[in-house]
Amino acid sequence: MRQFTEEQQMFRDAYRKFLESEVQPHMPRFREQGIVDREIFRKAGEQGFLMIWPDEKYGGMGDRDFRYEQIIMEETCRAGCGEWFNTLHSRLVGPYFEKFGNEEQRQRFLPGCVRGDTILAVAMTEPDAGSDLSGMRSTARDMGDHFLLNGSKTYISNGINADIVIVAAKTDPENNPYALALLVVERGMEGFERGRNLDKMGMHAQDTAELFFNNVKVPRENVLGEPGKGFFYLMEGLAEERLISGAGAIANARMAFDLTRRFVMERKVFGKPLSKMQNTEFRMAEMDTEIDIMQVYVDHAVALHNEGKLTANMGAKIKLQATEIEWCMLDLGVQLHGGAGYMMEYPISYMFTSSRINRILAGSSEIMKYIIGRDVFSDQYSSMFD
Repeated sequence: MRQFTEEQQMFRDAYRKFLESEVQPHMPRFREQGIVDREIFRKAGEQGFLMIWPDEKYGGMGDRDFRYEQIIMEETCRAGCGEWFNTLHSRLVGPYFEKFGNEEQRQRFLPGCVRGDTILAVAMTEPDAGSDLSGMRSTARDMGDHFLLNGSKTYISNGINADIVIVAAKTDPENNPYALALLVVERGMEGFERGRNLDKMGMHAQDTAELFFNNVKVPRENVLGEPGKGFFYLMEGLAEERLISGAGAIANARMAFDLTRRFVMERKVFGKPLSKMQNTEFRMAEMDTEIDIMQVYVDHAVALHNEGKLTANMGAKIKLQATEIEWCMLDLGVQLHGGAGYMMEYPISYMFTSSRINRILAGSSEIMKYIIGRDVFSDQYSSMFD
C-alpha cells in the first residue's frame, strides 16, 4: 500500500479534476501550436497546483513533502499532459531561489512564480556542453556592479514562455572550468534573445528553444549565491532532478501498461482476445512486475528524500532503471497494438515518440551508468553482505 495522507489523496483528486477540465482538452491545440498557453500556468497558480513548497509569505502552502510533487507528476502523466512540463517550473527551477537566493530575491521573484505570472527555465546545455558542464563556453565577466553575460544555450525547455531564465556561465574560463555563476536573466534584458522554437521528435506542446546572450548586463543583485560556486549548486540539485525524472517515467510506464491492457483485451486475433495469447500474457506479466517493483523503489526514494537522505547514486539508479523500464513498456505497447500502434490517433504512438527523450534528459542512461559505476568501484562502496 502506497503511503499518502488523506489530505494528499484529496489533493490528488482535486488536481486530477483540474487537469481534466483545464489542460487535457487543450493538449491537441497546444501540440499544434508548439507551446502551452501561459494562461494554464496562471490557472494552476490560482488553485494552488503550481508551486507547493514556498512559504505562505510567498504565496505557497509551505509544505515541502515531496509526495505532493510526486502526485502532480503521476496525475499529469495519467492525463497525457506531460508536455506541460509544470514540474520544471515548480520543482526543478523554483527551488534555486530558496536554496541559493537571498531573502530579497525570494521576495522579488517567488510570488509571481507561485501565481503563475512568471514562468521559469534553467539554461545549462550548450551545443558542446551537455552532461559535461566543463565544456561550457558561456562566460560571465565580473564588472563590479554587474556581470557581462555572453554565449548561447540550446534545448532549453520553457525557452519561449520563460520570463526568468537561470543561466549558468563561466566566471574564470582560462583557469578554472568549474567556476560558474548562476545568473537570473529576465525577459526584456538588452542583449537577451530567443531563437526558434525547436522542432522535436515528440513533446510537441513543450516549447524548447535556443537562447542567445550578447553583452547582457546582469545586475549583481540577480546573482544566485556566491559567484564561482555555481557548479556545486547545480550538482546539489541533480539527485532530486533524477528522482523527478524517474518518478515521471514510471508513472508514464504504468499509463502505457493500462492503455495496452485495455487494447489487448478488446482486440480479437484468430477468434479470441489478444490478451488470451500466451506471449501477451507473459510479456505483460513481466512488465507489470517490473513497473511495480520500480514504483516501490521510487516511493522508498521519495521517503528518503523527505528525510534529506537521497544520494546522487540512488538518484542515478532511479533515473536509469525507471526510464529503461518505461521504454521497454512503450515499445511493447506499440508492438501489441500492431498497426494501430503506428497511428498517431492512438495515444500509445504519441507516448512512444515523446518519451524517447527521457533516457537522454537529466543525464543519459550512459552517464547514469558512469555515475553508478564510479560508486561501485570506490573505497566507500558497501554491499548488503558487508
